[in-house]
Amino acid sequence: IVNDTCGHRAGDELLRQITLLLQSQCRKADILARIGGDEFALLLLQCNMNNAQTVVQQLIDSIQEYRFVWEDKTFNIGVSIGIITLSQESLNQAGIVDDVNWLLSAADAACYIAKNRGRNRFHIYQSDDLDLKQQKNTVHWVTKIHQACEQNLFCLYYQPVAPLPDSHLSHFYYEILLRLRDEKNQLIPPMAFLPAAERYNLMPMIDRWVIQNFFSYLSQLKGQLHPSFENLNRERFFRGGSDINADTIYAINISGETVNDEQFITFLQGQLARFNISPKAICFEITETVAIANLSQAAKLIRQLKNLGCHFALDDFGSGVSSFTYLKNLPVDYLKIDGSFVKDIVSDPLDYAIVEGMNRIGHVMGLKTIAEFVSNRAILDKIKTIGVDYGQGYGIAYPQPLDVPDEE
Repeated sequence: IVNDTCGHRAGDELLRQITLLLQSQCRKADILARIGGDEFALLLLQCNMNNAQTVVQQLIDSIQEYRFVWEDKTFNIGVSIGIITLSQESLNQAGIVDDVNWLLSAADAACYIAKNRGRNRFHIYQSDDLDLKQQKNTVHWVTKIHQACEQNLFCLYYQPVAPLPDSHLSHFYYEILLRLRDEKNQLIPPMAFLPAAERYNLMPMIDRWVIQNFFSYLSQLKGQLHPSFENLNRERFFRGGSDINADTIYAINISGETVNDEQFITFLQGQLARFNISPKAICFEITETVAIANLSQAAKLIRQLKNLGCHFALDDFGSGVSSFTYLKNLPVDYLKIDGSFVKDIVSDPLDYAIVEGMNRIGHVMGLKTIAEFVSNRAILDKIKTIGVDYGQGYGIAYPQPLDVPDEE
């Protein structure tokens, strides 16, 4: 936050002041080192665990009480700390001898658990800690994700998003989805591995893999995708043709890390040119939460993408705070109404009113609206009555694999 609001000079000054604060709490025999970014390591020599906990809590209290002032801004600073006992016994219990990297990794894992539990606290490493086992599982996914990108173990699915009869829209909208196959060729859902990708900043790599591989697929595709609709007249929405319909929209999800990636636009331009893809056929989706967390950068990226000719959709709309306030600052084309309001729309009058209000405001702003979580015919009828433009969910069409086009 300090870097984003005040610049890197302020961030560097904060690190310098925090270093002095930490040094003031250490004994002469202790060793303090900055190991990267905003991370520090502290070696407490000849200090048992009870005393270590006292020292660590004093550090936390001191940092919480500290205020960083830069020009006219004042910042509260938080800290999370992981503790591990440095002894031959603890190393032997772990089956590791004199491995500094393992010690730092274990302390980092404990620190991450402290952060997950609310920050401004510490967590002690225990070899049988269930939270740490979960953390190790997260690290396991990091290796898997790298392998998936290098060996093309990821696979792409698409889910048709149907224009509803009263919307007077005829073009297709497909959301491109990511899956992973394990050693037994079983599909792994994204929520199993995406948290690890987010934790270890692997999302830009995944986003680029999706874009490159989908553009490659699209460049070989002859005609359109052939969706299978559950509760809709397929002929109403599909008109055959030998060429890719210029009005067909393919939506690709991108992460918060990609939103902040200054090189993303250059990468995208290169991929569009390489595979001869029309930008008008591509829509990018980000969640409302990501947009709000990176508001100025998100607005900048959306404008850059629209200047290229791409479309933009705001996903999970309504899940954040002050959604309508932020919406005015984001020049999107599609508004995807959060499924938490749609799934109970048949039985909950409040949800019905909320969806109706979101749809009306979206239309006043000139946006196309999409209702998520349309799981059955009753929900579909409700969103038709409201006048939502598109429906998405298992009640309309299930995700379907992208078949690799036949090579001639």
